[in-house]
Amino acid sequence: MNVSIQPALKSLQTAALIAVVAVVGIFVGYFIDFLITDNPEVSAPEQPIAFSHKIHAGDNEIPCQYCHTEARRSPSAGVPSVNKCMGCHNEVATESPLIRQVSEYWENKEPIPWVKVHDLPDFVHFTHKRHVQAGIACQTCHGPVETMDKISVHSRNNDGPTLLASTTGEIMNSETSAVAATQNDHWEMGLCLNCHKQHDVVDGKAVRVDDGGFDNGLDCWTCHK
Repeated sequence: MNVSIQPALKSLQTAALIAVVAVVGIFVGYFIDFLITDNPEVSAPEQPIAFSHKIHAGDNEIPCQYCHTEARRSPSAGVPSVNKCMGCHNEVATESPLIRQVSEYWENKEPIPWVKVHDLPDFVHFTHKRHVQAGIACQTCHGPVETMDKISVHSRNNDGPTLLASTTGEIMNSETSAVAATQNDHWEMGLCLNCHKQHDVVDGKAVRVDDGGFDNGLDCWTCHK
């Protein structure tokens, strides 16, 4: 009597095919992620106008929220309008070729088509308002923007310090009182979770354990609405 294993093998074909597709998908996903996160054309895209944060936020010490006015009261930090730019550049550096480009948008009544640099997935709910009002400095997530001529994506180590913004605008390190945090690794969910653990965040708000803070902001609904 001959015994064939072909029927058994056929029943496993579908499962094997799914496994192969899943493995290939994982490798392709990691490859695409590597191309995106390590490609300077993506992490630091060309902008329609070569705006320098170093000149504005660094050399001239213009506060972030002077231009990004929505950061303290909205989920989005907002992009400054051409009117905001011209409020200064009607008088400042009017002969600069770059400012002349800004003036053209103003005269044509067109917004400047800035290319978004920091872009979270649609399934992630992040609100600037809660973080800014909690005193978290922009540099904690965006890196040392005051040193950047060209904005690029930055991140910090999972065990890196949190930068706090004082009422004077001075950036202080919450752990070592230094003025900079380690900005190396790509953003991952663990970075957010670790920060929420450190600061006893509950339902998006910092609540100490002694005051009833038990979940440390680790509930999925905190960031995934």
